[in-house]
Amino acid sequence: MPTEILMPALSPTMEEGTLAKWLVKEGDTVKSGDVLAEIETDKATMEFEAVDEGVMGKILIAEGTSGVKVNTAIAVLLEDGEEAGDIAAPKAKPDAAKPDAEPAPAEKGYGGPIGAPVAGDSSSGDKAAPSRDGDRVFASPLARRIAADKGLDLSAITGSGPNGRIVKADVENAKPGAQPAKAGAAAAPAATAAAPAAAAAQAPKGLSTETVLKMYADRETTEVTLDGMRRTIAARLTEAKQTIPHFYLRRSAKLDALMAFRATLNKQLESRGVKLSVNDFVIKASALALQQVPDANAVWAGDRILKLKPSDVAVAVAIEGGLFTPVLKDAHQKTLSTLSAEMKDLAGRAKSKKLAPHEYQGGSFAISNLGMFGIENFDAVINPPHGAILAVGAGIPTAVVEGGEVVVRNVMSMTLSVDHRVIDGALGAQLLEAIVKHLENPMGMLA
Repeated sequence: MPTEILMPALSPTMEEGTLAKWLVKEGDTVKSGDVLAEIETDKATMEFEAVDEGVMGKILIAEGTSGVKVNTAIAVLLEDGEEAGDIAAPKAKPDAAKPDAEPAPAEKGYGGPIGAPVAGDSSSGDKAAPSRDGDRVFASPLARRIAADKGLDLSAITGSGPNGRIVKADVENAKPGAQPAKAGAAAAPAATAAAPAAAAAQAPKGLSTETVLKMYADRETTEVTLDGMRRTIAARLTEAKQTIPHFYLRRSAKLDALMAFRATLNKQLESRGVKLSVNDFVIKASALALQQVPDANAVWAGDRILKLKPSDVAVAVAIEGGLFTPVLKDAHQKTLSTLSAEMKDLAGRAKSKKLAPHEYQGGSFAISNLGMFGIENFDAVINPPHGAILAVGAGIPTAVVEGGEVVVRNVMSMTLSVDHRVIDGALGAQLLEAIVKHLENPMGMLA
């Protein structure tokens, strides 16, 4: 039967995207692995590959359409012997541009991250048990095979496919002994997905668009439409400030030894085209400090804390219209020159929105450096689920007392924003102290 190709979830947090460009047309033969389209998310433009082979029967969503919900049918793939006339008319064609559009059910692995809950067909109302003909249970061949391997009873699984058909995702998410859902009862995935929305609805809201427009009705203004990235940044930072109990720790580090050491290293590395920045040292110092204070190398996971063994350090990169936080994984194990090269590569691709999701998701700790803009100190907002973020200011010649004498030193101010659910005050102080010690004794970072 014809297979619906669904809008994929190209990252765990993606809810909708823009179908930027079709790379195939109706009637084209496609094979597994062929690139079908380019999808724009809030962070990047990514290629969408075919899972199955067949003939492109019908394109349902035109290229350039924005706001296409994940799991919305965007095209139909025909198998051998099928024709375009075999495609059944959709029950209700989703309007991709409207936020009210309901996602279509996932089938044959298209759309949605592996193991993610799949939305059902909204036009059929509340789902009861899967559709049956006598004792027959309607399920895809792949779903039957997975159920047999896992020892699951298909009659105890509620299907989310067309007409209650059991598909791959239903079987993968089912647990042994699972009972059919009661008629009229909300499915667990739906309830889980509704919880954040309900919490957001109860959260305090700012001035409405209408109110703000009235306030400035007599002033000359220019409206800037929010793109996906700016919307995501606004939502995540609002969530962070409303839900994360921030507290702040401040320390200064004297950079004189680091600056002299950096100049020596850069002279030695010049022939290799490597030039270390102060930020490279901050990354390395933070990574080593997380190893020294392992209890601070952690993230908040809703009802538990996850402690990481490697030091995966995220670094904020400003781009036009927003920012990325690419993650330098296993940063404690890498040399300064390796970190520098990797950071330059990630920052370059971030600015052209060419980073893959796994390159900017994860990590337990982040660094935001505004020192190059002359900012002396500031407080950064934690990027959930990270446990902390280090705000780095500019190095400034400052009079300090050493050995009873006043001398001028290059002093850099830092503020550690900490999630109090993950890291307590004394633990955060230990982490910041370890970072300062590494920065003031840079040769030790080469050991």
